[in-house]
Amino acid sequence: MKLTRIGNTGEERPALIDSDGNYRDLSLIIEDLDPSTLNFETINKISKTDVNSLSLLPKNSRIGACVKNPSKFIGIGLNFKDHALEQNLPIPKEPIIFSKFTSSVCGPNDEIQIPKGSNHTDWEVELGFVMGKKAKQVSEEEALDYVLGFVLVNDVSERDFQKNRGLTWDKGKGFDTFGPIGPYILTKDEIGNYQNLNMFLDVDGERMQTGNSKEMIFDIKKLVSYMSYCMTLFPGDICCTGTPPGVGENMKPPRFLKGGETIILGIDKLGTQTHKVKK
Repeated sequence: MKLTRIGNTGEERPALIDSDGNYRDLSLIIEDLDPSTLNFETINKISKTDVNSLSLLPKNSRIGACVKNPSKFIGIGLNFKDHALEQNLPIPKEPIIFSKFTSSVCGPNDEIQIPKGSNHTDWEVELGFVMGKKAKQVSEEEALDYVLGFVLVNDVSERDFQKNRGLTWDKGKGFDTFGPIGPYILTKDEIGNYQNLNMFLDVDGERMQTGNSKEMIFDIKKLVSYMSYCMTLFPGDICCTGTPPGVGENMKPPRFLKGGETIILGIDKLGTQTHKVKK
């Protein structure tokens, strides 16, 4: 199933997208899509509901972030071999983990705000997943039992803050609006082969990134297991899993967002995002 949140910022309602693309109001079943409801019990409850009995929400409504108030938003760096190579960096022997501050989360079509004084804001299309059960020190064999579904993410990054303003990546990854997610969570029972999904990102109609999740160095099972040994993962936690080549930083000459651009990105089965970039 496809789960989303519909409405103005701060007024979103949880919704199910039906087979005709209609938004069906879930607010009589659950209060929201957040750590208290993003679990397999909720999925089971919704699956037993007559979809046609749910009220319709306007199709022209704003689509909000499909997870409200996750406890963690985790990123994985250099997880595509060709992306590591384009940066002249060694292939990681273990997953590189960083945090995107949860205040960066925004809707899939919201504006991206370039930070004040930034000249190095960049784009990254990424496959994300959402946890559906508490995970602590789980094996790779059981890792998928803890994943609720998959989601499209734009891991917007400020490269100067990421790489030149100290020893951690986090500050360049977590500015407000730097974490667009959605338009929906697709539950894992409907994703099929999540390790063979095409990915793309365009800026002003020009194709910048093309990739496929089969090129990931560490697959989803490995990432869930590895992260669960570093920290306890909770329902609603989001992880974005790395980007294919084509980021602005590695163009010759480098190309960064200046304001006024339109970014469109997408992944097979997970929909698209469209953003105006605001200076």
